[in-house]
Amino acid sequence: MSRLVALWNEIIIKFLLLSLILISNTSVAEQNQGLAPVPEPPELPMPVQSGETLEPDITIIRRGKKTIQEYRKNGVLYMVKIVPAVGPAYYLMDTDGDGNMDVRRSDLDRGNYVNQWKILEWD
Repeated sequence: MSRLVALWNEIIIKFLLLSLILISNTSVAEQNQGLAPVPEPPELPMPVQSGETLEPDITIIRRGKKTIQEYRKNGVLYMVKIVPAVGPAYYLMDTDGDGNMDVRRSDLDRGNYVNQWKILEWD
């Protein structure tokens, strides 16, 4: 009796696998019939010729033994790197574009950033 049940289970499993393979093949064939040919890629745009630079403008200011590097893009100051005579360099960054340097980071804390998200806000 158990041998008959095992044989019956094997037949059912083979039938189900065969049905699954046939159904998947027909659905793939139906999907491929409705595909449109891939269009040609557009031509590459011409290089920038307006004189606008893509790299940031860096102004280096030396005061005594301290060096200050100002980074500007399109004339807007977005980061200042200060290299003091003693100690590691640190950065002042404008993260939201309002003109105020919001964040101070040091060369020592590279790679130690903590992700921050605003979850709730109330007045």
